[in-house]
Amino acid sequence: MKAKHTFFILMMSLGALNMVKAQDTTTMTLKECMRYAVEHSTKMRIAQADNRDAQIDRRDAILAAFTPTVEGSTYAYSNFGRSIDPETNTYIRTTSFHNGYSLSAGINLFNGFQAVNNLKITKTAQLMGLTKEQQTEDQICLATMEAYCNVLYYTEMQKALQAQVASAEKSVQLATRQEELGLKSHADVVQMQSDLAERQYLLTQCRNSLNDAMITLKDVMFWPIEEPLKIDGLSVETPCYDVSTKTVSEMVDFAKNNMPAVLLAEGTMKNARLALKTARWQLLPRLSLYGGWSTTYFTYPGMEGYVPTPYFDQLKNNSGEYVQLSLSIPIFDRLSKHSNIAKRKNAYDRACADYEQTLQTVEAEVRRAIADRDGSADALRQAAVRAELQEEAYTLNGKRFEQGLISSIEYQTASGNYLNALAEHLNARLQYFIKCSVVTYYGGVPYIEQ
Repeated sequence: MKAKHTFFILMMSLGALNMVKAQDTTTMTLKECMRYAVEHSTKMRIAQADNRDAQIDRRDAILAAFTPTVEGSTYAYSNFGRSIDPETNTYIRTTSFHNGYSLSAGINLFNGFQAVNNLKITKTAQLMGLTKEQQTEDQICLATMEAYCNVLYYTEMQKALQAQVASAEKSVQLATRQEELGLKSHADVVQMQSDLAERQYLLTQCRNSLNDAMITLKDVMFWPIEEPLKIDGLSVETPCYDVSTKTVSEMVDFAKNNMPAVLLAEGTMKNARLALKTARWQLLPRLSLYGGWSTTYFTYPGMEGYVPTPYFDQLKNNSGEYVQLSLSIPIFDRLSKHSNIAKRKNAYDRACADYEQTLQTVEAEVRRAIADRDGSADALRQAAVRAELQEEAYTLNGKRFEQGLISSIEYQTASGNYLNALAEHLNARLQYFIKCSVVTYYGGVPYIEQ
């Protein structure tokens, strides 16, 4: 019995320890959420699998360019009808058994620079794979940041609404008492109860929005939906207004040369140009070198008086080698090569157009991001001043309402104005944080390193 009691206490202690660890690990900063999202994202796993395929293609291209193909074969068969005697080269009618071995190798000496161009294409594709992985990571980090800020917004709004509900409840109690004393009318009390009901309704809506935002954050992070997640609101700090020392032109030039979207479009254009060159070179002859070795063994089982040559002696005596130099000249292939050239040219034209469009899009995104950041900075300044004034007005009106100097409608209006100003200030602060992060990203600092 004592052993069971000790085991129960031990299990309870381990359970409590696990609960403490779980509580410690579920409070996460923004960077921790980003790292978790990147490490567990299925999109990253897909991008990494694509990179492994690119590495395999690169290895295959190297082997195809510098190593020959080697093949070995063997056969064994019995012939029961008319056949040619390998020794006399005459027809015979007796059962025979044949066994042979061969080993051959071949390498392309010239195939229109296809191997060389494939080396370049696979190298570019491998770099594009790494760029694509970085782009996927950046997209995941930005989506996590936006979802994280949404959770913070509704969390802070819930706190503000809870405070207003508590204040409205006190106001209803005060108004009810004043009605009993004859200081307020029943209409004022009903108006205050209506204001309380509206605040409770807004609080319920905010809680629902918070739950939805939290599910979205868990989904972006690939966090288990049923497990709790706590975030640290202090990890999102509003940066200073002057966050960049680069000019707009410098940031645009940097983005055009370093953004993953531009690098991917440029890599696609380079590979399309190499594929076009390869297609054009296919009109030239191909030169290949082959070599091989073969040997055979035969016997006539059941033939009277026949003494076969020993097995290994036949393999040695019947062995032979060959070297072949092959030149293949294309004459007419129903214009398939010309059609391939035309398609490759169209693909190159599309890649060039896509590259130019990507440059234009990136420049527009950078300039728009900078303009949004500057506009968000102005909006944040104004929202901060407005929120401060509305808070002061709400506090003063609350005291005036308690003294009976203003009506319940005027107090409700002041309360609504303060809540709206608080919401706009919080939204402006989070939006400015995101806009600054986007501009910093275009300046060359990944989201996860900011």
